[in-house]
Amino acid sequence: MLFEDIYENELVWEGTSELEGTRIDKFLSDQFEGISRTQIQQWIKDGHVSVNSHSVKVNYKVQGKDQIKLLAPSPTELEIKAESIPLDVVYEDKHLIVVNKSRGMVVHPAPGNYSGTLVNALLAHCKDLSGINGVLRPGIVHRIDKNTSGLLVSAKDDATHAGLSEQLKDHTVHRKYIAVVHGKLSHLQGTVDAPIGRDPKDRKCYTVTNKNSKRAVTHFVVLEQFKNYALIELRLETGRTHQIRVHMKFIGHHIVGDPTYGRNKGISMEGQALHAAELGFVHPITGEQLMFTAPIPEDMSNVLDKVKSQ
Repeated sequence: MLFEDIYENELVWEGTSELEGTRIDKFLSDQFEGISRTQIQQWIKDGHVSVNSHSVKVNYKVQGKDQIKLLAPSPTELEIKAESIPLDVVYEDKHLIVVNKSRGMVVHPAPGNYSGTLVNALLAHCKDLSGINGVLRPGIVHRIDKNTSGLLVSAKDDATHAGLSEQLKDHTVHRKYIAVVHGKLSHLQGTVDAPIGRDPKDRKCYTVTNKNSKRAVTHFVVLEQFKNYALIELRLETGRTHQIRVHMKFIGHHIVGDPTYGRNKGISMEGQALHAAELGFVHPITGEQLMFTAPIPEDMSNVLDKVKSQ
């Protein structure tokens, strides 16, 4: 069943012996194309799912004679204003949009940044948004930091959102970054395989730690080595918050201009010299392999000119 047919329709299923012991959230997520299990769980918690006329928990195990009902709420308007902000659109169709985000632009609205974000801009630009996880909004499946520039994809409907999210989970999305870092690297290529978690000394930051952390893997290649700096290419295998910035600090090669994890010495810039230069994935609807590139922005080019002249 497609997600367009779900909202405002009461759907009913009868339990069978084959379903005995299946979790209710898994059973329901298996019934639809493009509706995430997370969304199903939220509907269960909000009372939109009943079993034998009673509410259940997300881990309820289906019984053979159960009657399962779902009345999904209609998509609601996100309380974020559309704003006519110029966007560098690299690719767009009725299912998704790829943009080259400028440095300094926040991706998601949050306290202190409720306007001027990429989501505000997309709400104004995209006239064909569908209900994504029950809300009319752009479905951003991955993020790049405010002071990082480069490529980012956003889904316009639930099916595309689910497909892109699955590729990210399976580590099949191609993401390549370019950065200018401090110091001379001892190896021309390498891999940083170090877990990342919250920094206990500063909860707004992340650090390499074995406590309450997740595995993080970053591959790097030195493109050009200068006297006190290097231009490197990085490929993400995982996608943890601040991953590249934390890993570069961990190996002693802070990204130039990084206000949180960097150094206040030598050449600098407004924001970190980090750019999402390549993005590739399989189109969740058409099955086409898509690959996009974005040249480094002018501010990073200026930094490169300075490091080359030293």
